[in-house]
Order: sequence, then structure tokens, then C-alpha cells
Amino acid sequence: MDPRIEVIDKRLKDIKKIIAVAGGKGGIGKSSVASALALILSKMGHKVGLFDLDFSGPSSHIILGIKNYDFPKEDKGIVPSEYYGIKFMSIISFSGENPSPLRGIDISNAIIELLAITRWGSLDYLIIDMPPGIGDATLDIIRVIKRTEFLLVTTPSKVAFETVKKSLQLLLELKVPIVGVIENMANSKNLFVRNQLEHLNINYLGKINFDKDFEDAIGDVNKLYNTTFTQSLKEIVLNCKFF
Repeated sequence: MDPRIEVIDKRLKDIKKIIAVAGGKGGIGKSSVASALALILSKMGHKVGLFDLDFSGPSSHIILGIKNYDFPKEDKGIVPSEYYGIKFMSIISFSGENPSPLRGIDISNAIIELLAITRWGSLDYLIIDMPPGIGDATLDIIRVIKRTEFLLVTTPSKVAFETVKKSLQLLLELKVPIVGVIENMANSKNLFVRNQLEHLNINYLGKINFDKDFEDAIGDVNKLYNTTFTQSLKEIVLNCKFF
């Protein structure tokens, strides 16, 4: 057994809830939901961490406008830098803006190493921005962090939901806790996603309508918080007994 697994358990023992934000395809707003969720929970007075695990396309720092990213402090491990009340960790701590072409065992090693060396301390929530699809990262998080609960994001697209459905089926098969599904870029007349989730007995947490102003708010955390997107997500958080 990898000795780092035991270290990870100790690193995460003071975190109350660990939420992996996942989705089947790229471009559905998964990173936007993860970043905005961390911001909302922080604004509500919670101690929050955000771990961008999308090594191939990290974007949480762009969404939150973290431009001058500091290398984490070293103290018996690494201590995440804090921005807007959020403890933040990303592969860009080490790679900068350079690509991180990892595959297979390298991805697993990188995930385990980062989890083993990162000192999150006491948190109410650790939000993990997962890469798209069902891959090594998802399987490693399920294996390494037994307390992880998954929040999935989809759009009204049948193609997008089909990939999310496969993720849901895997999580159900592995008996991994599922918080529910958020429908992004929703169409109020389209009940496809809601109906499908009812058949699967999965919580439909709510919808976020397409926000034409969201793109212009990226990089400005104050504008981002006041977008229709973020406020709709905040309403979902307030109405969900999980949070």
C-alpha cells in the first residue's frame, strides 16, 4: 500500500465535507460551478478550500481572477495560498502557464502527491474541480478520499447528459455518495434532464439559466459574485439541505 494514502487521511481529517464537482464533457460549466460554489460558501462565512484537479486545462484561477499566483508556502508540506477567503491549490503552482502533459500512472502519482503534501488545515468544505469524464482522476479520488461526495453538472443537451449518466451509473455502482445534479445553461421549457434524473432516483438540485453577462465577469470576482449565474447557484445552495 502506498504510504502516502495514510498521510492523505491525516491531511484531510479536519475537513467536514469534500465535494467533487464533475461532469461528463468539457464546456458545460463545471469549473464555473466549482469556482462560484467555493466563492458562495466563503461569502456565507464558511472555511473553504478549492482544489483544481483538471491538470490538462486548469481554469479556476482564470474564473476567479487570480493573476499573480503565489507559490504555496512550505511548512511540513505546502500551505495553499488564500484568495477571497478561499484556500486555493492548482497544478499551476508548479507548472505555471505551461502545459502539463500527464497520462496514466503519472496522473495518479501527481494527484496522490499533491494530496499528501498539501496542508489544508481545518475547513468546512473542500471543493474539488474534477477533469471531464470518467478517467484516472475520478477513480483515484474515489479510491483515495473515501469521504468524497459528487456534485455533477450537465446541460439540457442529450449528448451532454448521456456522458453524465455514465458517470452517475459508475458512482451508483461503486456506492459513492451523490449530492445531486445541477442543470447549467437551462431552458425552462425543457424537462429532459429532470425527468431522466427522476428515473435514476438522483436529486435534481436546480437549474441555472444561460447568463449572457457571465463571460464578461470572468476574472473579476465582484462582478462574478453578482452575476445571475452565481446568484442562481447561491439559491440552489440555500435550498439544498446538504450545504
